[in-house]
Amino acid sequence: MSTARTYYTPQGGLPPQSALLTDRAVVKLAYTVIPKGVLRDIVTSSLPGFTQTRAWILARPTPSSAMTFSQLIVEIGAGGAAAKPEAEAGVESVLFVTAGELTLTLDGERHVLGEGGYAFIAPDAEWSLANEGSDPTGFHWIRKAYEYVEGVPAPASFVTRDQDVEPVSMPDTDDVWATTRFSDASDMANDMQVNIVTFKPGGSIPFAETHIMEHGLFVLQGKAVYRLNDDWVEVEAGDYLLLRAFCPQACYAGGPEDFRYLLYKDINRQVKLITR
Repeated sequence: MSTARTYYTPQGGLPPQSALLTDRAVVKLAYTVIPKGVLRDIVTSSLPGFTQTRAWILARPTPSSAMTFSQLIVEIGAGGAAAKPEAEAGVESVLFVTAGELTLTLDGERHVLGEGGYAFIAPDAEWSLANEGSDPTGFHWIRKAYEYVEGVPAPASFVTRDQDVEPVSMPDTDDVWATTRFSDASDMANDMQVNIVTFKPGGSIPFAETHIMEHGLFVLQGKAVYRLNDDWVEVEAGDYLLLRAFCPQACYAGGPEDFRYLLYKDINRQVKLITR
């Protein structure tokens, strides 16, 4: 696989008054596309307990959005911080840094995450965030209510980097399709995975995947054409796709660089039929 790594980070701002209104944004029953041109100043949110911070909320549990998770792109300016980012009990998180440096204090241990930095934060861990640098830091924050299983302990927190995890080629793909797996899907403690998927130009998902997992998919680098339900959609770095359960999905990667995306999926849990 190519070793060149870049991570798209939104800059905000607004388009000129002369710009056309037409864009690729669409919300459908099976999927949502939020193109990078939508990630402007006017659609940011403030977060309780954070200073010098704004966030683009890409997915949240609503009938027209995600069912199992939320996903945010967070920008913390110089000197900004959050002493207690997570206010809800029982929530697990993944942080992935795309710009600048983020200081994470996790269960008493300090970590400085640069671009490509990745952290899994176990449910009910003690943690805080700060930007101790002079430039803004940008990162993805994926949150999920952890689903406990009797007799299975919750997974432990850990910190790593994209650059330090070797991508694993998918079977029978001649190394044009690989996945950087930060956690073990065979471990029943894990009820979600956040991976990075990489395609060389011309690589593809050669069939329409149709499965119970829902996906949050942020394009970090490159471009492709994605098959979503019965539509073909062009995507590029900075675009976000929300694929609901059983939405048929496939893609062809364009060029000239690798096509890479950050991928959320829910795993390893029985379907719940009874709610109490």
